[in-house]
Amino acid sequence: MRIGHGYDAHAFEAGRDLVLGGVRIPFPRGLAAHSDGDVVVHALCDALLGAAGLGDLGRHFPDSDPRYRGADSRGLLRHIVSLLDARGLRVHNADLTVVAQEPKLAPHREAMAANLAADLGVSAGRLNLKATTTEGMGFTGRREGIAVHAVVLLEETGEPGGPGEPGERGGAPSPRGA
Repeated sequence: MRIGHGYDAHAFEAGRDLVLGGVRIPFPRGLAAHSDGDVVVHALCDALLGAAGLGDLGRHFPDSDPRYRGADSRGLLRHIVSLLDARGLRVHNADLTVVAQEPKLAPHREAMAANLAADLGVSAGRLNLKATTTEGMGFTGRREGIAVHAVVLLEETGEPGGPGEPGERGGAPSPRGA
């Protein structure tokens, strides 16, 4: 078993769509980022990479690389899952906490969790997604942005999947995902 923790935070920015867990959420501001700004997926990716000992999201998809400008974060997540699979690792479960004063996430939580579970290749019961506020404290409480904590547990299957060497399976993801 391997445990990983991920954390990410992004500031709100006008003129962008708000995407969380792969779901476009009606809100007047999105999140500032080189990619689509999906802070939920970014924290999950870092937790997965940490558990596998593979660094962090910025190492694999640097914001200095124009190929990832506006990238669909779910495509990045699926690529990371393929790296895990190639190393004989699979997700046992994941737990995520979104820290945001706004918007209200309850109406979108089920769709977000379904997206993430599908991308991880796990049943819905192995992914927990919750949200909390900071009661007005800090940058999230001042409605300046959103933060996410993610914890994952990976299992070593001992059976690397797919062709090629670990880390080479499937090459780099499409910058726009899918």
